[in-house]
Amino acid sequence: MATYDCIVIGVGGIGSACLSHLARRGHRVLGLEQFDVPTDRGSSHGESRVIRQAYFEHPDYVPLLQAAYDGWSDLEEASGHSLYQPTGILVAGPADGEAVAGCRLAADQHNLAIENLTAAQAMGRFPGLMIPSELDVVFEENAGFLFVEDCVRAHVEVATANGAELKTRERVIQWESDGKGVRLLTDRGRYEASRLIVTAGPWAAHLLNGLRLPLTVLRKVMTWHADRSGVMRIENGAPVWFIETPDGNFYGVPGTGGETVKIGEHTRGERVADPYTVDRGLLASDLLPVRHMLKQFLPGVSPEPSKHAVCMYTNSPDGHFIVDRHPGDEAVVLAAGLSGHGFKFAPVMGEALADLAESGTTDLPIGFLGLSRFREP
Repeated sequence: MATYDCIVIGVGGIGSACLSHLARRGHRVLGLEQFDVPTDRGSSHGESRVIRQAYFEHPDYVPLLQAAYDGWSDLEEASGHSLYQPTGILVAGPADGEAVAGCRLAADQHNLAIENLTAAQAMGRFPGLMIPSELDVVFEENAGFLFVEDCVRAHVEVATANGAELKTRERVIQWESDGKGVRLLTDRGRYEASRLIVTAGPWAAHLLNGLRLPLTVLRKVMTWHADRSGVMRIENGAPVWFIETPDGNFYGVPGTGGETVKIGEHTRGERVADPYTVDRGLLASDLLPVRHMLKQFLPGVSPEPSKHAVCMYTNSPDGHFIVDRHPGDEAVVLAAGLSGHGFKFAPVMGEALADLAESGTTDLPIGFLGLSRFREP
């Protein structure tokens, strides 16, 4: 039976970062992934992921984001790949809504640079967007997007260059622990390790079923649309954008050298009973809100998609991550419930999980993401 210092189950955005950190620290580490790496079966695919610092979800994420920016820069240097595209981000919504007010709060608490714009000023700077006059607008220059599959590949390349092993298309059937070490059974073999890190995305609740994690998995659709006007392309200065509307919170990523704009809706989604059988087709109900939004806010973009992709959000009840040690097993560490906004944190989450696996603690400010917030008082 092969023996390791640490085994990581799930080698997507967070798991690949764990492998990289552990391998660079000199640990003998194994990554187990039931699909390919990268894969389009989970939550870390679709060409791009937005990254920003004036974080409306909660100001406590900002120090982690600042560490994540450093981590992505370090990964670019270590891997030799360009992973981040700066564009800035425009956020629009009601003044008393979650998005704009949250950006301003995070910026105020952490002394971040953002601009407050009127709708007219925003449209003058970014003519592809139609912003109703009643909406408030903020713009953060220090934002952009990550090339998501390239990021996963880069973390894995650095990990394997430093001795990590990766086994793909190998599914974990069960694991057990005596508190001092773990043993795993897969559909292809048996392994043991001193520590186990579970970063399994939509499959986390199943692998950690004894914890009864309060997670909900949602089907999320991303679509790509032709930019008929050309103004929503990176080379023409288009930003990433996020608009809070009564019909949902929509985001867009400008075309990367091509002629399509990526569109997603962040708040809704069909509940997934089984991640293995999620519908990966494009449904009429997926397109209705997108068509309506594009007609209202991006009239120069075709309402009909040229392609689509389906991923999954694994949501916690409060929308915040769960990053902690297993409360009943010192040998097990987990990250789950990243709630559709976790990928940008991959380098710092990988570092935090590696710390927890090594010593049981970390100096990174992840206390607000612990499991204790869901326990009975």
